Amino acid sequence: MAWMTRKAPLTMRAEERKHLEKLSQSRTASLRRVQRARILLGYAGGQRLRVLARQVGVSRMTVEKCLKKALAMGVEAGLSDLYHRPKAPVLTPEAKAWVVSLACTAPKALGLAAEMWTRRALAGYVRTHAEGSGHPCLAKAAKATVHRILQGQTLRPHKITYYLARKDPQFEPKMRAVLLVYKEVTLGQPPASDGRPVITVSVDEKPGVQALAPVAPDLPPVPDQYPTLSRDYEYKRLGTASLLASLDLQDGHVIAQVHRKHRSREFIELLKEIDAYYPPEAQIRVILDNHSAHISQETRAYLATRPNRFAYVHTPTHGSWLNLVETLFSKMSRTFLKHIRVTSWEELRQRIEKGVAEINAHPVVHRWRNFDFAVL
Repeated sequence: MAWMTRKAPLTMRAEERKHLEKLSQSRTASLRRVQRARILLGYAGGQRLRVLARQVGVSRMTVEKCLKKALAMGVEAGLSDLYHRPKAPVLTPEAKAWVVSLACTAPKALGLAAEMWTRRALAGYVRTHAEGSGHPCLAKAAKATVHRILQGQTLRPHKITYYLARKDPQFEPKMRAVLLVYKEVTLGQPPASDGRPVITVSVDEKPGVQALAPVAPDLPPVPDQYPTLSRDYEYKRLGTASLLASLDLQDGHVIAQVHRKHRSREFIELLKEIDAYYPPEAQIRVILDNHSAHISQETRAYLATRPNRFAYVHTPTHGSWLNLVETLFSKMSRTFLKHIRVTSWEELRQRIEKGVAEINAHPVVHRWRNFDFAVL
């Protein structure tokens, strides 16, 4: 009652009470408004302030402040915060700019061992050097303070994004030449200048295919008990294999070889198989990169024995994404090479050859679809 708290009774209209009851049970309103609604309802019901504070889960001072506003200005005022003039900003624009400049400077350039900043390390450096740099307002800057300053500039010096510098001055002409080949294949392969038919293949290598052997048998799924295949997380390494492949851009046929090493002699073996597969009267146009095995003296000596048989079209440096055979390697990685386990390196070779045979049983013609040929 009012005499128990030495405060005036809180009177409210029926619609105000209904609003408070609804608000006190709300799950979407802010916690402050829900607590204040319960305070006002409890006080109007005659509860002591100390008991009311304990039931709502706030301090007695919070209860007092809420009631003071409600008794002076009405129920709605008791639910809301009073306007207050915000404090003048403590951090000066010059101090914020100094923090931003530090974030854009590598720690090693400032005499530290780290390569990149963390927000904690940057905050520590700011606190240590704030006074000497003329920014005493940052002498007690915490990690959260530095975070807010950087967030305002969308800076994330603790993250790294990789890029690849373009090192080939002829990148665009080489890319254009490759795309023109794809355009010719799409529109219909024209004959060579001497009238011979032209066959276009995309050639590359996928090195480092690991031969991993299980140390315990896999456990198959069991209905209503084990929904997935179970596999021991340990494995034994049996070496790696290099997959050399040629993708026919006309019909999707794949010629592939698996070797332990990737040298000129292995690449020449692939060229010999390509040479034997296609009609002897055709010219074979090969899209490939500038790997040393492709242009070595040993490889050139073999090409000299087959004059006018092969025509190279080189992709630019760091332009392997222009080679369509990479889509074939991606398909292999997502199908029969995914999660593969073998008992020997020879089994890995056989499994890869079997996967290639399955692809050739249902060949897919690969087309370049990431470029508008109209700009060529």
